[in-house]
Amino acid sequence: MSAGIDLDDVCCDFGSFRAVDHVNVSIQPGEFFSFLGPSGCGKTTILRMISGFTEPSSGVVRIGGKDMRGQRPNQRPTALIFQNLALFPLMSVADNIAFGLEVRGVDRAKRRARADELLKLVDLPGAGDKMVSQLSGGQKQRVAIARALAVEPAVMLLDEPLSALDLKLRQHMRAELRAIQKRTGVTFIYITHDQGEALAMSDRVGVMSHGRLQQVAHPRDIYDNPANGFVASFVGENNILTGTVAERGQGMAAYDTALGRLRARMDAAAEGAVKLYVRPEHMRLSESAGAENSVPVTVGDIAFEGNFISVQARADNGMVLVAELRNDGTGAMPAVGARMHMSFDAARAAILPDETAAGA
Repeated sequence: MSAGIDLDDVCCDFGSFRAVDHVNVSIQPGEFFSFLGPSGCGKTTILRMISGFTEPSSGVVRIGGKDMRGQRPNQRPTALIFQNLALFPLMSVADNIAFGLEVRGVDRAKRRARADELLKLVDLPGAGDKMVSQLSGGQKQRVAIARALAVEPAVMLLDEPLSALDLKLRQHMRAELRAIQKRTGVTFIYITHDQGEALAMSDRVGVMSHGRLQQVAHPRDIYDNPANGFVASFVGENNILTGTVAERGQGMAAYDTALGRLRARMDAAAEGAVKLYVRPEHMRLSESAGAENSVPVTVGDIAFEGNFISVQARADNGMVLVAELRNDGTGAMPAVGARMHMSFDAARAAILPDETAAGA
């Protein structure tokens, strides 16, 4: 059985330092939820409060609707997978998986049967008699997951478990983790600073900065409709322009910049200091001026990235803009030094509250 988690106005202080600042979020049973943010933003502290290793300074953590105040880690329906996995090198794979059951007094035959069942679940059938040292990095990850699942947790807590793996294996394990979570139906709460992991695996993502939740949404909404400048900057790349709002209405605004007047989406509720954000993949390069949001540029550095080509171009005032062009063979490669126009659709850019500072 999976369980939901509610964080109700949770704060956590370490002396005068506030690590988690009034966080409110409800995670649904069976959901794959990721907390995403830079180092020191409070995401691991949230995980430790859910698991019971750290007590909130204020607010309430509920698991399955039950207040967890006073509940020790071993009394909570959670299992925690650490970054270093903490497997026992002198035990077989099956004994590693069954360790939690042994502590609970389950007899050896039942422990082994459960270990073999879980090895099939994580696609390692027949590996029970191997030693941990005989496994690859990805196989060790699966054993750690199987060990956590052995005690039938309602909530699985994962603290950057893929960070030590190389890129190809990380990408493979993303799919593996998501598939295991779907097969078991257990609630997964995943901690990461890697936006690719969070966007690829999660049902929803909570982006954090300096202890505060900046936005909670579906991965695509996080990327396409960031709530503020911090989210836009942390999740993906952006061209960022400063200026002032000249006029606004019907969800759009005119924005005066050093490159001239530009138009972009702007939430009616947005107020205070703002900046314009447009992602490189939404920038177009052409020999003639576009209908709107068109800036004359001189092509500078061109970087071949495999599936796309990154083009840096300098506007007449010296500002550098970046466009990412798909490497699909449909267009000619721009020449370094060429005079061109860089433009973007107003609907694909956003004027957002200026919360790029981590403490905002």
